[in-house]
Amino acid sequence: MTRALILDFGGVISRTLFETHAQTELALNLPANSLTWRGPFDPTTDALWREMQAGDISERDYWAARTGEVAQMIGANWTQMSDFVRAARGADPAAVIRPEFHRAVARAKAHGVRLAILSNELDLFYGADFRQKLPFLRDFDVIVDATYTGILKPDARAYWDVLNRLGLPPDDCVFVDDQTRNITGAQTIGLPAVRFDVANPASSYTHALTLLGLTQELTP
Repeated sequence: MTRALILDFGGVISRTLFETHAQTELALNLPANSLTWRGPFDPTTDALWREMQAGDISERDYWAARTGEVAQMIGANWTQMSDFVRAARGADPAAVIRPEFHRAVARAKAHGVRLAILSNELDLFYGADFRQKLPFLRDFDVIVDATYTGILKPDARAYWDVLNRLGLPPDDCVFVDDQTRNITGAQTIGLPAVRFDVANPASSYTHALTLLGLTQELTP
């Protein structure tokens, strides 16, 4: 049976900007602990994150606001979210890719599982040339990026788009995302889904692989 693992990018494949505050502060010459918003790691510090989780603003709205806020802190004239990411993460995006991702994908490939990415803002957030710096993306059979399609998760059309490109029904796939509403959207069309815990990546990947019939645990 052909199976597929469908992954969100930011948070699932790459570490979140919340996890790399120290790196961002160093890159931008900001004093340590200047960035106090912690998103899912401490929602009490982040009213804007709580608004996003409540559905009052979109994820794009959240990061557009943070981009403007940090630009103001350093006197930058950023016009896009990718300006923030480029400045914060420098020329080596591979450094923020989760090692658990590499181990999970290696196991999936070894067992003939196909690979796909379904992202709301891959190139919008990271910049169009970002992919060239990540050779592992060539291992993916399908990449669906709403930067170009304009169809954002949890719209059912986004999930059907990636499934149609894979040529597989929902039951033969597992979708992984760190946003609850995107998980709910997947489940609505019958697509098995794993809510990715950014605080416990190994466990989340192990769960996804288990649903695909690959049961060996991934160590942190």
